[in-house]
Amino acid sequence: MTKVFVINGGQEFAHSGGRFNASLVNWDIAYFTADNGFQLKTTNINQHYNPHEEVEKFVWADIVIYHTPIWWFGLPHKFKEYLDIVFTAGHRKGIYYSDGRKKDNPAINYGTGGSLQGRKYMLTTSWNAPETAFALPGEFFLQTNVDNGVMFGFHRMNAFTGMTPLKSFHFHDLEKNATPERIENYKTQYINHLQHSLTTETVNI
Repeated sequence: MTKVFVINGGQEFAHSGGRFNASLVNWDIAYFTADNGFQLKTTNINQHYNPHEEVEKFVWADIVIYHTPIWWFGLPHKFKEYLDIVFTAGHRKGIYYSDGRKKDNPAINYGTGGSLQGRKYMLTTSWNAPETAFALPGEFFLQTNVDNGVMFGFHRMNAFTGMTPLKSFHFHDLEKNATPERIENYKTQYINHLQHSLTTETVNI
């Protein structure tokens, strides 16, 4: 059975109630529990967690799915804190052993000391920004996509642990244009994305 670990990084803060990311996790639960080919574990970063138990979830999983909104072009602070705490707890306990370098030649091999080789991960992000802000000439993100722009460091973080990426999925324009019809369409697209991505090879970021 394929073991899947889903992380809800949708922090509840100020005007953000984390509702969309909660919906995403519910879509995952419905999808992965409807098929006995999967085992599922979840974490909600808003709830109390034991760092060592979270490390064990990463080590247990075949696939890690991260769901996060983007706040001011980065992760919510509570999600970043979760990663800082859990990955630190995972030092030499299954997430990473070292930065990969050797003292006799410290100029090379940085980022090769991860312990999660063989695992895959998938990233979803949710944005106020419309997709056109990334794609059209002259628009805000200068035709740089999410994975190679704002989330590039996040992908390298996962590479540092040894994991390899499945294709990401990004949800756009969820404040000014989050109609029920668009959310339902996104649900269909996301489930199709899961069905395809879980049976394909990893991608290059």
